[in-house]
Amino acid sequence: MKTVTLHPGKDGAGVVRRTVLPGGLRVVTETMPTVRSVAVGMWVGIGSRDEAPEHMGATHFLEHLLFKGTATRDAMEISASIEGIGGEINAFTAKEYTCYYARVLDEDLPVAVDVLADVVTSSLITADDVDSERGVILEEIAMHDDDPSDVVHEQFAAALYGDSPIGRPILGTVESINALGRDRIAEYYQRYYQPRRTVVSVAGNINHEQVVELVARAYERAGALGGPLECDPPRTSGPGAETHSGVSVLDRPTEQANLVLGTTGMSRTDERRFALGVLNSALGGGMSSRLFQEIREKRGLAYSAYSYTSAYADTGQFGIYVGCLPSKIDEVLKICRDEVSRVVEEGLTEEEILRGKGQMRGGLVLGLEDTGSRMSRIGKNELVYDELLSVDEVLARIEAVTPDELAAVAADVLNRPRTLAVIGPYGDKDFTTAIS
Repeated sequence: MKTVTLHPGKDGAGVVRRTVLPGGLRVVTETMPTVRSVAVGMWVGIGSRDEAPEHMGATHFLEHLLFKGTATRDAMEISASIEGIGGEINAFTAKEYTCYYARVLDEDLPVAVDVLADVVTSSLITADDVDSERGVILEEIAMHDDDPSDVVHEQFAAALYGDSPIGRPILGTVESINALGRDRIAEYYQRYYQPRRTVVSVAGNINHEQVVELVARAYERAGALGGPLECDPPRTSGPGAETHSGVSVLDRPTEQANLVLGTTGMSRTDERRFALGVLNSALGGGMSSRLFQEIREKRGLAYSAYSYTSAYADTGQFGIYVGCLPSKIDEVLKICRDEVSRVVEEGLTEEEILRGKGQMRGGLVLGLEDTGSRMSRIGKNELVYDELLSVDEVLARIEAVTPDELAAVAADVLNRPRTLAVIGPYGDKDFTTAIS
């Protein structure tokens, strides 16, 4: 084993340590001695963008199947083991990783580690479970498709990245889910769910050595511990994603039009990401932002209006979302274009910069007040960054953003070719002027 301290913390709190076990399994912990809970996450460095066409939807399918049963627990015993002690257990799938997690009382840490390790390493993936869970996933896709405010973001990603893994929906499609059989899913599971791709992150009232011992014991019992101390490197780069500009219109008889207007953003390790974050906050990150004020507060054109960024290993997105009456979409799109142009040409005011920085700082600190968010921070960081910045270091990076840096980022990102996704009752309406 090899153990290092990633962050020393203060007075015993906030100490972050990492141990690499045989086979490359990483254990990362953060101490929070003043709480009585513990959050445990098992992060696997595989996401939907890693799927070949024949595996489309398999990553999310596995998220469901791993809770269906192992050699020692059936589905009921998996959930009851955690819920019976007042805890919670769940999972989520992203484009570049998957996470299985539980939150329990500190005294029940051994139970959480044992159950999650069993789920991640020893799922049976039976043909019957695949067939029954297929119906559940198809229902999930149908539920998702009924919400145009969700669909428009996937539509935007598909228009921006084309028919590539990063542009495809995480859930898969009805066709791809129906095509996935037990053998294909099991092969995917065996190939990618390896210790060298896995990070176990734990935050709360814990002792690092005890956590390492619990994890090692659980993985050894599953026969999943052994080999050199070699883990996959952080996912800080990728094959690159070809991007497109243009308009994608989904004609639906909805009462509200939903749109995303945007372009490519920055990768998650781009040093300019802090400037882009401040820019995003000022432009559309809250109720005091330009877009919210212009679209909702001053003109009453929409209930929801915001901008956002998404970052991946080798690319990113910047988008503006608005939901409005179908008859108001041309006016809304003009405001979006005008405000973007105004930021590029005139920059942000000093007051807007201060508000943008304040919003980023507050969002970061307030979002790390519980064990679950701390566990997510250190687990995700281990998978996708090559260094762990302390909270104070991130706050300093935000504060250090200058008006010149903001102007340069705005001139770069906001001048890139644009993509527009629209859902609404528009037939063959031409929206090409909206991206010019």
